[in-house]
Amino acid sequence: MFDWAWARAYQQHGLPYYPKGLLAVPFTPVPGSRLLARSQALRVALVHAVQAWAAEQQLSSLHLLFGDADDLAACAAAGWMQRSTVQFHWTNTPPALPAARATLPAEAEPASMQACADTATTPPCWKDFDDFLGSLNQEKRKKIRQERRKIAEAGVSFKALQGRDIGAQDWSFFYRCYERTYLEHGNPPYLTPEFFAAMASAMPESWVMFIAERNGQPVASSLIATTALQSTNSASKPLFFDDGQAQAAINNKVAYGRYWGALERIDSLHFEACYYQPIEWCIANGFDRFEGGAQGEHKMARALLPVETPSAHWVAHPAFADAIERFLQRESEGMAQYVQELQSHSPLRKA
Repeated sequence: MFDWAWARAYQQHGLPYYPKGLLAVPFTPVPGSRLLARSQALRVALVHAVQAWAAEQQLSSLHLLFGDADDLAACAAAGWMQRSTVQFHWTNTPPALPAARATLPAEAEPASMQACADTATTPPCWKDFDDFLGSLNQEKRKKIRQERRKIAEAGVSFKALQGRDIGAQDWSFFYRCYERTYLEHGNPPYLTPEFFAAMASAMPESWVMFIAERNGQPVASSLIATTALQSTNSASKPLFFDDGQAQAAINNKVAYGRYWGALERIDSLHFEACYYQPIEWCIANGFDRFEGGAQGEHKMARALLPVETPSAHWVAHPAFADAIERFLQRESEGMAQYVQELQSHSPLRKA
């Protein structure tokens, strides 16, 4: 949630915008529950309580980011302002095919309409990467094939490692790539080797690593986070989830693009490591969605399409709260037009 303009406006008026309060998972735009409560009434009470605490602590504002629908409804009930921004997601469902599927006998379904799992309610998903490419318009399909061909002609191959198959040496190599890429862009890496070591130890099942090799030597790496690789044993049901929510979390197989880095500059390597390899892996493993992270209209050329991502905000200063609310009303209209404009440039073939 980019609120730098709000911070500048506070500064121009001689008011402190920081510290502010954030209800989110730090550093990652992964959606999910932010208000740990067993009922909607308790969620609303929790919102009021944290708002009272923020006022007591003299925070300028509170921001709930990437919350679920229940969180956003609780914030709205407490009078918080709502905002939408845009992310870009790839989905493992052929466009316009689910409706057609109902009219076909099962034995007549095309290969691209195979279900991700053996259930009647599971929507069809792509058979393989070439099947997915077939849904794109000629220009985008040709461009992706050219980029992938450049990687093959450069002698680069990839291997995918997941969970505990990612060894200490792999994590060490990944960090070298991650650190170098951040430094090349003039920024120190904000995540430390100790952070990734903790992830490898505490939640290894949540990570998939792609390693690019050339001439037998690793040259680049990318890392994605995932849901649904962990045990689905009911004993591991999250504390504040009811049975329906827990089952939905188990069934919702999502991958999240996160970090990458390279030790060599190779044309199109970034696109292969960060988009094509994860998408191909998602297809092979029956994942429903790949979220590419914040920003990036260039992702649309790789068939990651715009999705509105909501947030909720409380601002302590009455005059600024009024000004920001009016700004958000105008922004909301502009955001709807922006998403409509993006959708008009969809890389998918016209039906």
